[in-house]
Amino acid sequence: MDSPSYIILSRLTAQMRAGELTAHNLANADTPGFRASRPVFAEVVTRQGRVAGPRSASEVGYAWDRASWRDIATGPITTTGNPFDLALSGEGYFVIDTPRGERYTRAGRFALGQDGRLVDQAGHAVLNTNSQPVALAPNDTRVEIQGDGTIRSENGILGRLRVVRFGNEQALRAEGDRNFDAAGEPPQDMPRPSIVQGAMEGSNVRSVLEMTRMMAELREFQLANQFLEREGDRQQSAIDRLLRRRN
Repeated sequence: MDSPSYIILSRLTAQMRAGELTAHNLANADTPGFRASRPVFAEVVTRQGRVAGPRSASEVGYAWDRASWRDIATGPITTTGNPFDLALSGEGYFVIDTPRGERYTRAGRFALGQDGRLVDQAGHAVLNTNSQPVALAPNDTRVEIQGDGTIRSENGILGRLRVVRFGNEQALRAEGDRNFDAAGEPPQDMPRPSIVQGAMEGSNVRSVLEMTRMMAELREFQLANQFLEREGDRQQSAIDRLLRRRN
């Protein structure tokens, strides 16, 4: 196999990755707080040996699936009326306690657990500014969560939700469809976040745009695959001609 085949194979591999990310985005178009991901491609230039001609003729560029980046745009905020549905208007992440340590999420669809703790959809406790689970007593029936995260009931102030931000959100590592691991990036506590009670942030995926992107990526993959098939036919034809000459 010569350079053209390797080049188009690198393109096919990169295109498969782009299609996987787009499909993942579409699958989470209705996931609260989901952030869409995009591939980041680069070009790897190598030099061919025994090639006469100008410098550009001896260089070959391969597609490199270098990384992916996360779209950090805020998703649409929808009013639900549930007092434990919380949305962040602007930057920030809620902090939850998981068996693997603290994790961070934009999905503020919370509920009260059987022990009175505020938990996420997986049953993980939501933490306050003291890094302790937020807990409500049975007689805390009228709960108000203010914009800065302060939790009140008819019995007074119960604490304040911990909300953090990150200097480099792209460094966060996704765990599942809702949570993020800091991956070494230090969380910075936000003294005055902007929390909306009784509302939920949706996914920032735009389904029509993702469908259009998916169709374009499929066409590019088919085109690259056709090129590879024709290149294989060209090589086979060259081999056949060489064998006929020897005979």
